[in-house]
Amino acid sequence: MRCRCSGGTASETAGELAGPEKAGKAVANVYLGISGAMVLGIPLGTLASTAFGWRGTFWGLSGLSLLMAVLLLVVMPTLARPARVKLAEQARILKDPYFLGNVVLSVIVFTAMFTAYTYLADTLEQIAHIPAGQVGWWLMGFGIVGLAGNWLGGQFVGRGPLLVTAITSLVLAVGMAATTLVAGSHAWLAVALAVWGIANTALYPICQVRVMQSASHAQALAGTLNVSMANAGIGLGAIIGGSVIQHLGLGAVGYVAAAIAILAVLVTPIVNRLKPRSIA
Repeated sequence: MRCRCSGGTASETAGELAGPEKAGKAVANVYLGISGAMVLGIPLGTLASTAFGWRGTFWGLSGLSLLMAVLLLVVMPTLARPARVKLAEQARILKDPYFLGNVVLSVIVFTAMFTAYTYLADTLEQIAHIPAGQVGWWLMGFGIVGLAGNWLGGQFVGRGPLLVTAITSLVLAVGMAATTLVAGSHAWLAVALAVWGIANTALYPICQVRVMQSASHAQALAGTLNVSMANAGIGLGAIIGGSVIQHLGLGAVGYVAAAIAILAVLVTPIVNRLKPRSIA
């Protein structure tokens, strides 16, 4: 069976190729590619459109997509076809309190992340008084530093996904709150953003591995559901952040986001108590 390219199945396939001991690092590598694409895709796309026009850029992307499809067919090893699991059997994870607890935890984590990140450009411009023309470079730096977090997440998630989630969420809270607190000093602002960016990106593979491991018999479905719930958290975070700006002002967004991240830390031991003895 060849690799199927969706978030859940890509993570599952990466874990199968790497083996149980290195599955966390393999999933992190999947997200490293996603994170790298997010950091570099927009500036490279802008440069390409300037040189070749938007139509030329899209033709180029089509050609690269075709090349990737051919490379997958040629380079990807063939995996043994897994035992077929009926959809009803896979759906049993929706009745598993431990799995559902992990999904809820992911929603809280991503809500915390995007309550602040959605309005980071505004924070940089209006709170830190970064010139509008430089905000994009600061955001790119945030993303580049975050790539290190992706690597760290893959390195440490194997030591206990719930524990690592709690620790990284705490670091995330510190980074988001500190960004507003030290916004008047660009040097300290860069440090706070680095802490935030590393924790932010580390949580992508950490959450994916954590949810997938909580549903061993339906990992592809679990991974896909985690991505969907992460998107729900992203939307909820944007709504909360917008409401905070309306009622408390932009300067309060980082603190509210940090409070939600602390909530994730507090929820982690509750989820841990739901863990079945068989995977304890």
